[in-house]
Amino acid sequence: MKATRTRLSLLAAGVFLASGHLHAAEDTSATIERLADEVFQHSTLSREEKIAELEWFAKAAEPFRGMEINTVAEGLTTHTYERDVLAKAFRELTGIELTHNIIGEGDVVQNMQTQMQSGRNIYDGYVNDSDAIGTHIRYGATVNLTEAMANEWKDYTLPTLDLDDFLGIQYTTGPDGNLYQLPDQQFANLYWFRYDWFQREDLQKQFRDIYGYDLGVPVNWTAYEDIAEFFSEHVGELDGQKVYGHMDYGRRDPSLGWRFHDSWLSMAGMGSPGVPFGNPVDDWGIRVDEQSRPVGASVSRGGATNSPASVFAVTKMVDWLRDYAPPEAQGMTFGEAGPVPAQGNIAQQIFWYTAFTADMTDPDVAVTDDEGNPKWRMAPSPTGPYWEEGMKVGYQDVGAWTFFKSTPEDRRTAAWLFAQFTVSKTVSLEKLMAGLTPIRESDIFSDQMTEMAPKLGGLVEFYRSPNESMWTPSSTNVPDYPRMAPLWWQNLSPAVSGDISPQEALDNLAGDLDNIMLRLARAKVFSTFEPKLNEERDPEYWLSQPGAPKPKLDDEMPQGKTVPYDKMMEDWMAAGTR
Repeated sequence: MKATRTRLSLLAAGVFLASGHLHAAEDTSATIERLADEVFQHSTLSREEKIAELEWFAKAAEPFRGMEINTVAEGLTTHTYERDVLAKAFRELTGIELTHNIIGEGDVVQNMQTQMQSGRNIYDGYVNDSDAIGTHIRYGATVNLTEAMANEWKDYTLPTLDLDDFLGIQYTTGPDGNLYQLPDQQFANLYWFRYDWFQREDLQKQFRDIYGYDLGVPVNWTAYEDIAEFFSEHVGELDGQKVYGHMDYGRRDPSLGWRFHDSWLSMAGMGSPGVPFGNPVDDWGIRVDEQSRPVGASVSRGGATNSPASVFAVTKMVDWLRDYAPPEAQGMTFGEAGPVPAQGNIAQQIFWYTAFTADMTDPDVAVTDDEGNPKWRMAPSPTGPYWEEGMKVGYQDVGAWTFFKSTPEDRRTAAWLFAQFTVSKTVSLEKLMAGLTPIRESDIFSDQMTEMAPKLGGLVEFYRSPNESMWTPSSTNVPDYPRMAPLWWQNLSPAVSGDISPQEALDNLAGDLDNIMLRLARAKVFSTFEPKLNEERDPEYWLSQPGAPKPKLDDEMPQGKTVPYDKMMEDWMAAGTR
């Protein structure tokens, strides 16, 4: 496969670049041609266009030649590629001694918080999740990229950056219309299933006989539960191996929070319509007023964090983990649970991150055939009974370049050049082929991705579909993501372990979210869009109003509904044709 050959060539390029001292006498023109021809072979640009972009970077970096710059990102394959290949190429091209550090996601957030609060420069640029957009627009510590590109960075902004080509640019834009972060990579959570099992005529007949409808991609949560029950209890074993109808994780750990605040409640239909972010109630259940000021998470303040839809969502998570997942899943973290479906005993997973695509395509895993083709597919996750048209469907993780005003201007400008280099059209397609986390529409529609698509189980089809924009990150309603995100796993883990009810856990969570927003408002730490919480009143008042928070449905488990995967993909591809 060309992708495999490409990855090998990238590794070779990395080794070649590591020997930069061998080329100290090589002039810039020769360096540029070598990078264009050997390192960045695959691009949507012509050779002449690649050379022109590389020439621009070399010239723009002249004032910073010899500077030592430090940037940071979490440990994804994409960021490792940036460290091992792109940082070396950038150093050779520009003379800037840039180090792209790879550390844990939590450490990235901690360092970011420390720099924001202390004003001490730790890193010159951060790849930070766009979930923190609500934080960045409020504290006044983050560089407003729209303003910077029009002023101090006017001469240092790539003329061919082409912001309109970026996937995810809407997630890093504030309510004021300004860009605060530059998208660097993204991946979604989708439905994952064993296509080969779903195609078996004996299993199709058995499912139809029991449930009265066809085995296929579940459209609603009832169908997902039916399929989970079917494989766990009625099928039980395939090819001599115990199989399960569901996979998840439940250990008390910070990653348990990701399981919930990464849009699980909104997938059930808890929030308001609106893309990228539900308005006025977002996927955390936080309501904002017309001035984008948070007014509450609790139903008693007009929020929906502890609403009936949220209780339903958490209840189903707990029930499915207990009844249909491998017993050991209850003691796993996100990282431990991620590789399990590749072992070959899981029928489906409602909430699966496409960041695992590369691992799932390894020819040595149990879920690829002898020719390296996937036995699995990805599809849209089913939605819950409270969901309605116009709402987001799932979560999109968008890592995005973020810069702080506390970083000396020359250092952050040099880091801004590297940030643009990592997403430039010269570079971005090779990076996509290495890490499978797309960031440009032009790359997704490239010939190279068309060729790779059959090996990627639906990833390319998903990103070519116009429906992709229905998967979005945490919203601008969240005023302080680093402080508020830990409240999710701390409050919901007792419900997952069965120590308290989902309602109790969500009441505690909503109360804690409100309390921290109250404290932040009183401390007057925000420069704009500060919380202004509603007074508490009888929850029935809000539940009787149109929209979220929504009253409890009489029937939360309507008839199950599925669609044939192949038909769904045909419709998606037709809709996504350019």
